[in-house]
Amino acid sequence: MPVLRTRRVLDDASVDAVLAAARDAATSAGARVVIAVVDASGRLLALTRTPGAQPASDQVAVDKARTAAVFVRPSRELEEQVTQGRLGALALRGARALTGGIPLAFDGEVVGAIGTSGETPDEDEAVSLAGAAAPLWATEVPALTAEGARVAAEAAAAEARRRGVAPVVAVVDAGGELLFLSRPDAAQVASVGVATDKARTAALFRRPSKDFEDQASSGRPSALHLAGAVPLQGGLPIVVDGTVVGAIGVSGASSAPEDSELAEIGRLAAEQAATRPDPVVHLPRQAVGERLGTGGLIVDRGTYAVDAGRRTAPGAPEVHERVVDIMHVVEGRAQVVTGGRIEGDHIEGGTAQQLEAGDVLVVPSGVPHQFVDVTDPFLYLVAKVET
Repeated sequence: MPVLRTRRVLDDASVDAVLAAARDAATSAGARVVIAVVDASGRLLALTRTPGAQPASDQVAVDKARTAAVFVRPSRELEEQVTQGRLGALALRGARALTGGIPLAFDGEVVGAIGTSGETPDEDEAVSLAGAAAPLWATEVPALTAEGARVAAEAAAAEARRRGVAPVVAVVDAGGELLFLSRPDAAQVASVGVATDKARTAALFRRPSKDFEDQASSGRPSALHLAGAVPLQGGLPIVVDGTVVGAIGVSGASSAPEDSELAEIGRLAAEQAATRPDPVVHLPRQAVGERLGTGGLIVDRGTYAVDAGRRTAPGAPEVHERVVDIMHVVEGRAQVVTGGRIEGDHIEGGTAQQLEAGDVLVVPSGVPHQFVDVTDPFLYLVAKVET
């Protein structure tokens, strides 16, 4: 299984477009609101307010957006659960059961969310829906998989066993959320939370957690006030091609320096696994045919992938900033528009390409493309290569 995958993140232009569309809708309706946009982990990306918005709406807008992002659904759904008697939904970690948060999706993947607060629930949601309807652009970045997290944790744990110590090893994603945890029988209970805190600190601040311990103990105790930072060594970011894809934290070895040593072993294992040559992949004809019957990825190696494409209807316009699509038609016919510019749900000024069985179409990175007419089914293989 691959140790890396790709994930999409909102670019600055998309954040600006979402805020502008929402603000225009609010202004037109005379709404006094605060509007917040967050990333897929619920971290604030941008915030704006219309004249007269109440101060308390700042945090509420962020809470609504974060709820929609991390639960991958409109926050209204949680409020409705509570209203209908499911009070346990109020205890969901990270949830705020308040209408007005809407996920932002690009090509079916939630890449963030928008939240609005200040008017009635329905009015707040209407503003967020207007923002979510703005055209989105997303970039693709590497991300650690559950398998990659396991590789890092098990490398550190194996060395710990060789040394005769039993620490907890936690691996988180780039947003600081837990992916994998190794807890030996002899590990102290307190190390579970501490290891996770160390890893989260390294992921969110993009640096070793030891940096904050050094600051706090070397004349800057105010480093203890940095939101989300735990000043304890033993947390290290995992970096691939200059991008932080996750982090590892270790707690409970014989000393703090040994925690750091074991974290370094886990970090190196993950980074080396991400950069070593991939094994040869051979899929028999029958396996390829079965995958074409349902659609879905055949191979995913982070920097490249092979997708079994199956379409029964036209699709939305899309563009990949760093990925080249190489399509080989297996069965059926289609019309694809390439180039031009994306305007809402279609492409303006593009060139129509007619495809049939045996044809190959190469769409370079950065080029908009859209399937506007397909037979049912239209089957094709797509090699996706990151540039």
